Amino acid sequence: MEGEMKQSKLGRRLLLFPAPFHGHINPMLHLATLLYSKGFSITIIQTVHNPINPTHFPHFTFHSFYSSLLELYSKSPPSDPLAFTSAMNNCSEPFRDCLSQILCDATAAADNEPIAALIADPIWKFAGSIAASFNLPRMALRTGGVLSLLVYLSMPSLREKGYLPPQDHKLDEPLPELPPLKVRDLPLPLLHELLETVVHEFKTSQGVICNSFEELEDSSIAQVHQILPIPIFPIGPLHKHTPTSDTNYWAQDQTSITWLNNQAPKSVLYVSFGSVEAISRTEFLELAWGLLDSMVPFLWVVRPGMIQGTKAYDSLPEGYLEMVGERGHIVTWAPQLEVLSHPAVGGFWTHNGWNSTLESICEGVPMLCQPINTDQYTNAKLVSDGWKIGLKVEKKVKREEIVRSIRKLMLEDGGEMKSRITTLKEKATFCVKEGGSSYTSLEKLTKLLLSF
Repeated sequence: MEGEMKQSKLGRRLLLFPAPFHGHINPMLHLATLLYSKGFSITIIQTVHNPINPTHFPHFTFHSFYSSLLELYSKSPPSDPLAFTSAMNNCSEPFRDCLSQILCDATAAADNEPIAALIADPIWKFAGSIAASFNLPRMALRTGGVLSLLVYLSMPSLREKGYLPPQDHKLDEPLPELPPLKVRDLPLPLLHELLETVVHEFKTSQGVICNSFEELEDSSIAQVHQILPIPIFPIGPLHKHTPTSDTNYWAQDQTSITWLNNQAPKSVLYVSFGSVEAISRTEFLELAWGLLDSMVPFLWVVRPGMIQGTKAYDSLPEGYLEMVGERGHIVTWAPQLEVLSHPAVGGFWTHNGWNSTLESICEGVPMLCQPINTDQYTNAKLVSDGWKIGLKVEKKVKREEIVRSIRKLMLEDGGEMKSRITTLKEKATFCVKEGGSSYTSLEKLTKLLLSF
């Protein structure tokens, strides 16, 4: 892989500290691979939860630290993500010790390779203050979209204007400052304290790296520029820069591709709700019957833990696989980028995590949007009402409505929606090439990192 990347050494090392969730680790690893290709040496700091396999990235150095509370949650993760985030906050001293050791080793090393900066996920609320205590420059990686970041930054003014806390009779009021959002799309109150912490980490950093691009979120990027008095670097889509990097953790069922090879062009609906989110058994059954009754070919990821309290196939109706036959294919995990780029795939039913949303745009695949948590609601709103490249599926939807939504996306509503997402796909492809907006932003980021 090192030969493929044609690295020319700059004699500078970067430390990267991802949050231990797949949706956060993947873009951080893509960023690491990209910066390595620019000549930086890379050290990854990680925890015992969702550890990256160092053998997949032999060109990086890895350091792990131990936290008993985080290990406890790793063995039995809570359903409440805030509980896990609370456990993460107990990692400050182990992280301090780990960082201190890395800096000491760098000082004593014979190659005298200075450490330029720490790039941390802002969910780590202690990373900024600890880096500052070592006089180490720190940058924050925004793994989600820029509009959702703008929402977080705007929360104080939204409170002043009476939008927060949201009131039932105002839920459908539009937010003029944040189109196309309405009051109902704002983060839940229980997340506000966490989001304020994240905002603080952004504001106290030396710059923000964004996994987005100007042509996709130009207005939001401009507004964030006005609010944050630090450099902003939209260099996404990160995975478009580094197509050779392997960031998968779970065994991927390659029968997905074998099955897709036998399907007609643009005929298949790909269904996946990511690596974390879970739905109720009732929702799962409505989804199963809706897929069956739609008569549309489908590839469905039924991940262990996706159905609350059950194993992967426990909740499928009796005889379901026989009824589906060759028209559907169900797997526990799939190579998503390979699936989305396959000519047989014509639609993506997604939870609208930012990585999935961006990957679908990059492959020109229209979406059925069913957000489940956090910034997924903002992303879904952008897809359906902002960019108009997908359709929203309401919560607790019945099988009849599921059938209508699937058929509308796959068979009826193709023209303008597919044209719009094809245009965005072309912009995503161009922006990472020489002269493109993300390419130019990456050059500016490299210069800043070398100035530290």
